[in-house]
Amino acid sequence: MKRSQSALAAAMLALSVSVWADDMAGMKMDGTNASPANSAQVANAEGAIKAIDREKHSVTIAHGAVPEVQWPPMTMAFSASDDQMKGLQVGDKVAFSFAQPGGKATIISIKK
Repeated sequence: MKRSQSALAAAMLALSVSVWADDMAGMKMDGTNASPANSAQVANAEGAIKAIDREKHSVTIAHGAVPEVQWPPMTMAFSASDDQMKGLQVGDKVAFSFAQPGGKATIISIKK
């Protein structure tokens, strides 16, 4: 009985390691899969401004896919400085660069 329990435990361990390895198969461990959420990598996107909150220093942009970070199209808020927000209005089409130092989406540059 003890031998069969040991064999069962070993089989379960082997199966769990195999499943874990399959989950990790798509991950690049050489740094090429890094995203702005994990670094200060700069990415570029284009989109339309949906909201501007000057008090919170944020611009909400509906942007297209961002291949550099493997993001699908989405709408999200980005931190922006007062200078970057000057002249921007809801509805403007923009091209922008951003990074996510510390996990906060931050505009590096933006232009109409």
